[in-house]
Amino acid sequence: MGVRKKQMAERIKAEKQQIAFAKLNNCPTSPRKMRLVADLVRGVQVEKALAILKFNSKEASRRIEKLLLSAIANWQAKNEDASIEEAELFVKEIRVDGGSMLKRLRPAPQGRAHRIRKRSNHVTLVLGSNNNTQS
Repeated sequence: MGVRKKQMAERIKAEKQQIAFAKLNNCPTSPRKMRLVADLVRGVQVEKALAILKFNSKEASRRIEKLLLSAIANWQAKNEDASIEEAELFVKEIRVDGGSMLKRLRPAPQGRAHRIRKRSNHVTLVLGSNNNTQS
């Protein structure tokens, strides 16, 4: 039993070495707008994803581009001896969740008030490596 647990732990450690992630919390953009950009780069190679984000006109693409560069830097910190080109990094997972909401009141006709919800989101980006021959 102890040997099997040790093997599982080594395998999980090797898998964790292949991935890197970055998080962006409380980004003041609505999750719906952010998901439009996140869907463009999901499952795409890193070089192609950076090109897509660079030439996209949406504001959310600037934030995701910065987050992707951060995830790449995190991967390099984990794998100092490996090169990005040989690792064939790709966007394994990108998740956009709703964050906290600022609630404001806007005056409406006849003495009423309408609620304004200023939404924010949390983005989690996970990079994976196609090259499994790395030691």
